[in-house]
Amino acid sequence: MQTGSDLLELIDNKYPQMSKGQKIIADFIREHYDKAAFMTALKFGQTVGVSESTVVRFASELGFEGYPELQTALQDLMRSKLTSVQRIEIASDKIGDDDILDAVLQHDIEQIRHTLDETDRQDFNMAVDRISTCHTIYIIGARSSASLAQFLTHYFNLIFPRVKLVHASTRSELFEQILRIDEKDVLIAISFPRYSRQTIEAIRYAHSRGAGVVAITDCASSPLTQFSDYDLFAKSDMASFVDSLVAPLSVINALIVAVSRRCSDTVTRNLERLEEIWREFEVYEPAKSGDEDGK
Repeated sequence: MQTGSDLLELIDNKYPQMSKGQKIIADFIREHYDKAAFMTALKFGQTVGVSESTVVRFASELGFEGYPELQTALQDLMRSKLTSVQRIEIASDKIGDDDILDAVLQHDIEQIRHTLDETDRQDFNMAVDRISTCHTIYIIGARSSASLAQFLTHYFNLIFPRVKLVHASTRSELFEQILRIDEKDVLIAISFPRYSRQTIEAIRYAHSRGAGVVAITDCASSPLTQFSDYDLFAKSDMASFVDSLVAPLSVINALIVAVSRRCSDTVTRNLERLEEIWREFEVYEPAKSGDEDGK
């Protein structure tokens, strides 16, 4: 099945052989793929002035099983290419005048449901095995994914002695931070549309050095999967110009829990020492009666 990453190129290649009606559809997608991504086949046909059946045949001519698969590719393309301003416009159309709190939370719930249905348990378990037995763990996430990388680094530092958060700064500084990565190590790379070029460069370098590479990203067409050994997919869609990172964070939570269970003795020892340090240096405010201490 074709994906959003090569959809426009596919349309360009097929364009000379298309019928007049199909060329109208192709032209609309080229100019307004952001609008087409959420149209039904009927609405699409009405918008461009062709029949619904012409839209369905257009999808088949491109190699899709049906219009829903073409629509998925359009949404994939849209997530990769939309500017922040375009995101606001699309999100406004999707949410409309509904209760924003309800709309956004329901959207996030759906993202988690889709992630649960599509997660590859074998890749997840193999990633846990590789992380649990490696020498050094490198973690990278740029822009909005930086918060996810920091969260994962914080908890892995409670488990492992060698965890490095790679800061996506200048190109030269990026490679200086991962210079010594090799086959004994693992790089965990986190990126969602629009994908970070520096994260892709880091994952390519780690792969060339023989390191284990875990990609936490949105789909199989993500550029991170070209160089990864283990793919952990999580749905990340836009809520206005904001990236929804609820499902990716849930996958990361699951990864932390699974790894901690695999290394349970080490985790227990580390946390016992840390609790003594936290008490000695009064790191946390004493909890009121009925409250629980946080980490």
